[in-house]
Amino acid sequence: MAEPSSHRLAVLIDADNAPPGVAAELMTEVGRHGTATVRRAYGDWTTGSLSGWKERLHTHAIQPVQQFRLTSGKNATDSAMIIDAMDMLHGGRLDGFCIVSSDSDYTRLATRIRESGLLVYGFGEKKTPKPFVAACNKFIFTEFLRAPGEAPAPLATGHASLRPLLSKAITAAAGDDGWAFLAVVGSLVSNANPQFDPRKYGKKKLGDLIKMQDYVEVKSKQFSDGSPTSMVFVRLKEP
Repeated sequence: MAEPSSHRLAVLIDADNAPPGVAAELMTEVGRHGTATVRRAYGDWTTGSLSGWKERLHTHAIQPVQQFRLTSGKNATDSAMIIDAMDMLHGGRLDGFCIVSSDSDYTRLATRIRESGLLVYGFGEKKTPKPFVAACNKFIFTEFLRAPGEAPAPLATGHASLRPLLSKAITAAAGDDGWAFLAVVGSLVSNANPQFDPRKYGKKKLGDLIKMQDYVEVKSKQFSDGSPTSMVFVRLKEP
């Protein structure tokens, strides 16, 4: 598997459904997972409802894809995105897709992409239906993709549900000495709960969040090649 930074990603935005105010933060987040080799935003650009997105297209090199609303009550944007995604999937030049929408109509698309062995990152609001969230390898809520001064407050009930999630992941990743590599723990947590995000709890990184937990021990180990970065290991404290 290639390093995440080398993953070639297609960013497909349902502009009729996604908020334009997080465009900059969205593209920054995509950059954490790979390179956005395809950037497209779908919608009826002849209407004034997409003016917010129009202002951001050139800034982020996003290609607008026109879809006229030919029938009232029918969303042509969904169909266009799905058709294009399937064409790109069979093209074999991508490692994953970023689907930006809160619409459950993309649930089957996300599932189909995963069945082909590619990554699926979902981006949507907290109202996004659970089936779509679960169909993605990782789902990022757009409410958490805000400028630092606009960051939402941590969830008050977050830590109660956090302990069993982290404990299971650490136990599964631990060696005979009980220590687990943090990167592996993070992968297991994301696999078990695609919507997991440290920013829900007021922290930018998993390591910072884990250090706050009084039931977890943390240690760092330098790489043997002298690299300035270090490996982080975690272990559950004895009862």
